[in-house]
Amino acid sequence: MVPRAEFESYYGRPVIKAPSWSAQDIAGYFFLGGLAGAGSVLAAGAQLTGRTTTATAMKVSSLVAVSLSAAALVHDLGVPSRFPNMLRVLKPTSPMSVGSWLLAGYGPAAGAAAACAVTGRLPRAGAAATAAAALLGPAVASYTAVLAADTAVPAWHGAHRELPYVFAASATAAASGMALLLGPVPESAPARCAAVLAVGAEEVATRAAGRRLGMVAETLHQGRAGALLRTARLLTAAGAAAGLTLGHRSRPAAAFAGLALLAGSACTRFGIFAAGVASAEDPKYTVVPQRAAVNPSDEVGK
Repeated sequence: MVPRAEFESYYGRPVIKAPSWSAQDIAGYFFLGGLAGAGSVLAAGAQLTGRTTTATAMKVSSLVAVSLSAAALVHDLGVPSRFPNMLRVLKPTSPMSVGSWLLAGYGPAAGAAAACAVTGRLPRAGAAATAAAALLGPAVASYTAVLAADTAVPAWHGAHRELPYVFAASATAAASGMALLLGPVPESAPARCAAVLAVGAEEVATRAAGRRLGMVAETLHQGRAGALLRTARLLTAAGAAAGLTLGHRSRPAAAFAGLALLAGSACTRFGIFAAGVASAEDPKYTVVPQRAAVNPSDEVGK
């Protein structure tokens, strides 16, 4: 009997190069961009329903978040001129090119919406800017998932169908948390409902991604990534529960819910980033799924 083959890489070296991105910069960029984009959608909804204080707070929050997000991206690029250089052409097949143009269009819209809301001037221009930011917001919140999935990193590329939904739901949870934290309690009903829906959608999308990843899903449950994602699940669930049950009548409860949702969303982004790095550093997560795709009956690595 020939012993069952065990997977081994060439001298134990990774098959692909792990992302050289800084976790603080790029995972922070993922989180802040999501917060900004989803926040603009909530701001437009608050404006339409007469929740003007919450609308103004979310417009300012989105402007600050997208500014910090762009700063994190430029810092990781190392040379500030690289960002405007990406705007020389629009390449629809490149997530980085599309994302750069999204930021270039969304940033001024979010800035104009916030400026008009704070100063009270040019209400029509402010309404147009608010609508533009809300239209671009979902793409800004989720395009970073497409950017990550377009790489060869197993934990990201393998979940390319589900990852945008995970990012969109996480962004909605973060924006809902910001609305609960900054907005008046009487205006918090839509944010509380959005938080519950977002937490449920994120859980469903994350589980679906795990099923598609197969053995690569181990990276979502082990090490730093596993700790971050478990913490994220606890924080978002606690935040949604506190907001739903107590956030409508207690300012401290609403603030707690908001902080928990924000922290949980940040942990989700950092956890997914860490899972991607871990999957790239271990060669089995690259080779074994590829062998299984070619020969489903192959038992190597199981």
